[in-house]
Amino acid sequence: MSGIAEKGGGSFHGLKLLLCENPLPPIDEAIAAAQAEAPKSNYYTEPYSAPLRRLISDQLGVPERLVHINAGSELILRQLFDRFGQQVHLLTPTYALFPEIARRYSQTRLMPDKDFAFDLAELAIPTGTTLAVIVNPNNPNGGTFDMAPLPDLLRGHPQTRFLVDEAFIGLAGESVAHLVPQHRNLLVTRTLSKAHSLAGFRVGYGLFPEDVADDLNQHNDAYPLARASQAAAIATLLHEDRIHQRVVQLRGWTEALAAELRALGVRTFPTRTYFFLADFAPHDASVVASQLARRAILVKPLGDAGLGPGYMRVTTATPSDNERFVEALREILSDAQRRPV
Repeated sequence: MSGIAEKGGGSFHGLKLLLCENPLPPIDEAIAAAQAEAPKSNYYTEPYSAPLRRLISDQLGVPERLVHINAGSELILRQLFDRFGQQVHLLTPTYALFPEIARRYSQTRLMPDKDFAFDLAELAIPTGTTLAVIVNPNNPNGGTFDMAPLPDLLRGHPQTRFLVDEAFIGLAGESVAHLVPQHRNLLVTRTLSKAHSLAGFRVGYGLFPEDVADDLNQHNDAYPLARASQAAAIATLLHEDRIHQRVVQLRGWTEALAAELRALGVRTFPTRTYFFLADFAPHDASVVASQLARRAILVKPLGDAGLGPGYMRVTTATPSDNERFVEALREILSDAQRRPV
């Protein structure tokens, strides 16, 4: 339950940058579609969100039977780890949920001196690994992997299931969803919470081999999404061109924010998303975060012992909110120069 405290709660009215939430609201078409369905909320959706499954199937070229939908990708990830997470291999730093829900795990470290880049062709899978996890783009640093070596990994380790978490694939990176029908050990998860701005609608989905997809669908709520959520998801996926336009805007804000931090003496690492890693050393990111919290700004200190205490994941907000964030940081770091943080 450690994640509950960091989320800030629904009543928090400050600047909340903890959860990689998209600072842009849902597109107008999604809002209109959700509003149109709200009066019909006394009725269920189609079983297993059939219209949305068909749309995803058509757009990705994956058989509909292989598509699983649920109320947010975190629920799907927990179900997968419950089934296959006996011995997990992670590329770390990674999504904080994975070390929490793996029964046991080993790790390949991504190194800051290489900007957290890694060649998957060099990935060694330990004997006995039941689930190997690749997050692309990676959270918390926002970099992407060249996925060309994946088919060889899948063929070379037929007893290991490979989970590729594509939560941020709408922002950057090469999707491998189309490979699922060809490989019985490939699992791909996605969410509409990030690039598509639908975090509050709770829409996640996965592309899985038949046995896994059938298992999850047969043991799932037959009506996983509210009518408004399903309508918003369909409307958004029908306007991917709008999403791509907004991604360009988000990247511009992110690059500008990273430049502001570098001007304050903070090291930042390359990203292709709307968040990035920053090293505040010699300052302790947890102390900086607590001082920001006093100013009603919630951020994510990484807390990775292997990297040291200075690391923080920074998510872009709107330009005006970014100005507020940078000004608060300027005050905190200036004070720290006069007395150690």
